[in-house]
Order: sequence, then C-alpha cells, then structure tokens
Amino acid sequence: MYVVSDALGETAEFVVRAAASQFSSTQMEIVRMPYVNNRQYVREIVTKAAQDRSILAYTLVVDELREEMIAATNELGVPTIDILGPVLKTMSAVTREKPLMRAGLLRRMDEEYFRKVEAVEFAVKYDDGKDPHGLMAADMVLIGVSRTSKTPVCMYLAHKGVKAANVPLVPEVKLPEELFALPPGRIVGLTINPSFLNEIRLERLKTLGLTANAEYASLARILAELDYAEGVMRKLGCPVIDVTNRAVEETATKVLEIYYRRERHAK
Repeated sequence: MYVVSDALGETAEFVVRAAASQFSSTQMEIVRMPYVNNRQYVREIVTKAAQDRSILAYTLVVDELREEMIAATNELGVPTIDILGPVLKTMSAVTREKPLMRAGLLRRMDEEYFRKVEAVEFAVKYDDGKDPHGLMAADMVLIGVSRTSKTPVCMYLAHKGVKAANVPLVPEVKLPEELFALPPGRIVGLTINPSFLNEIRLERLKTLGLTANAEYASLARILAELDYAEGVMRKLGCPVIDVTNRAVEETATKVLEIYYRRERHAK
C-alpha cells in the first residue's frame, strides 16, 4: 500500500495501519510518500503502484494534485482510497464553508499546541523568581510587587505561546543578575495604585486567616515597596503597565502588544 500526502502523511498512514490491522491473514507493506508537491511526482507514484499491483491511499488537499491522482489512477487502473475527500465534502456541505485546501495545516496546529504546552510549563517552572537562570530563555519577563497579577498574566501569555517568567520586587531581596542582562524590551514592569493594592492584600490576608494588622498589607509598607519597584523599573528602562482596575486579559494584551512590536522590529 502506498500512502501519499502533500504534507507529512502521518494521518493517512495511521488510518491505513488501523485498517490493515483488521486483515490478519494478509501481510501488507505500507510505504509512505510524504511532501508530494507536483503533478509529475504524483504520476510517477501511480505508475510505480500500478507495476507493484498496490493499493494507493492518499490525503491530497491541493486541487491540482488530487485531479492528477484521480486521472492517473483511472488511466492505469490502480485501486485508490481518498481518505480526506469524503470528509471534506461532507463538512463543507454542512458548514457551507469552502475548505482552505492548504497542505500541512494539522501539523501546524499540532506545533502551535505543543508550543503552548511548553510555554505553560515554562511559566510554572519560572514563576515568582524560582530560578533566575530561566530569565535568559524567556520571551517576556514581568516584574512588580506582590499581588500585581504577575503569575496570572504569565499564564495567559503562555496560552498565547509566549514563554513568560516573573520576578517579585521585594526591597529586602537582592535582584538576580540575569535581570540586568536582559534587553529592556523583554522586561515589563507592573505597577498599581497603593490604596487598591492595600484592599487586595487585606482580602488576601483574610483568605489566609491572618490578621489584617500584618505589615504586608500596611499602607506604609506598600508605599515603600512601590517606591522601590519604581526605582528598579527606572533603572532597567522597561515599559510599565498600571494594573489598577485592569483585568488580567487587559494587562496581558498590553504585554502582548509590547512583545509583538519588539518581534516586528527584530525582523
């Protein structure tokens, strides 16, 4: 059996092997022919299949290649299985949408999916400054005081395929040297209104069952932290986003704008 595709051909081979497993008394050799991209190559494969008395299964989405396959197999009498054709035809009829008819889209979708998974794993591994070595590999690094939505924004970015790490800014904790080795365009500072942060931290303490008198939520402490953070951001020369009354999605969109702008300039 020849498995012919204008992409990698994994889908077609999987279907053919699944079908072949139902024939225990017949030994079948499956030959995958990927990246078939011109009419002449299609005809050569059909000619070879005719000489070998083979069955030919194909997933060709490019119209001219499908037409050549049908014409050549009819001419040479090669039995064929159009794996995608009937599915595309039915889906098109029901959705009333014409298929894109571009090769390799599934693989591109798979690659996008795995890129997102990798980005999520990255965000978890390098959350809250756990390992500063990861900063050099990050697409974006978020910095800010506690409760400025660094972690949820990083996770949102990860689902867009962007590898993001974050570093908390605490006056008593020395900043990692790697942070100062990054170009300013890769760092984004998150700031917030002191009173708003005070409310957030008080709610956080209640959730943890702690007293509201803790220094963590005191306005004096918050002002000191924000002043320190402002100095760090100024020293790094990074863009700053005010997250006050801003949803995580809104903040992430702002970060993505900075990221995409940087990528365009890099090209």
